[in-house]
Amino acid sequence: MRTRSYTELSRLSTFSERFQYLTLRGQVGDITFGSDRWLNQAFYTSTQWRSIRSAVIARDEGCDLGIEGYEIHKGLYIHHMNPITVDDLRHGNEDILDPEYLIVVTHKTHNAIHYGDPNQVPRQLTVRSSGDTKLW
Repeated sequence: MRTRSYTELSRLSTFSERFQYLTLRGQVGDITFGSDRWLNQAFYTSTQWRSIRSAVIARDEGCDLGIEGYEIHKGLYIHHMNPITVDDLRHGNEDILDPEYLIVVTHKTHNAIHYGDPNQVPRQLTVRSSGDTKLW
């Protein structure tokens, strides 16, 4: 599995390119933490996570995949570009708290990244002009 990074992601200018870079093509219902879900939940309520989360939101200006024009007004998530594992949590892998491997997303974008459904990702609004009578 390749390591995805914010540095590489930021070189991609469109939402579609960034989505393709991050997509994991998983399956709904794949077991991730199972009976170790408590580790995951303890991590996401930690002071360290909350601090990093705030820094990532500020860096990405609250925009989906960090793309201007895709502001998130509700339901903002921080996505680990490289899925975290039970071992990462148990052994304190520093990468899971490194903004280089995190990005702001909406819930729909997050699910589309994990489960490969590009129909879930937002589309850029069509700019309308005077005299434009064609419906989308």
